[in-house]
Amino acid sequence: MNNHTTYALLVQSQEKGRAIMETAVYITCILSVVVAIFQFAGQPTPDPFAGFDSRAQPAPVVSHHAVETVLDTKS
Repeated sequence: MNNHTTYALLVQSQEKGRAIMETAVYITCILSVVVAIFQFAGQPTPDPFAGFDSRAQPAPVVSHHAVETVLDTKS
């Protein structure tokens, strides 16, 4: 009985088609990550202050006329 390590058995048992398939899966994963990054980078950045339009606010009306106080206590 030959004394082989587990790693030696795994290396000897690899199939040629399996190595090609693993390479294809790794390339597909890497490409999908790159495409996702480019899709994210290509999106326009929303303006966080878009809802807060700086509308001209009306100035308060201040009257310079004297206000007469009415002290009519007859009711």
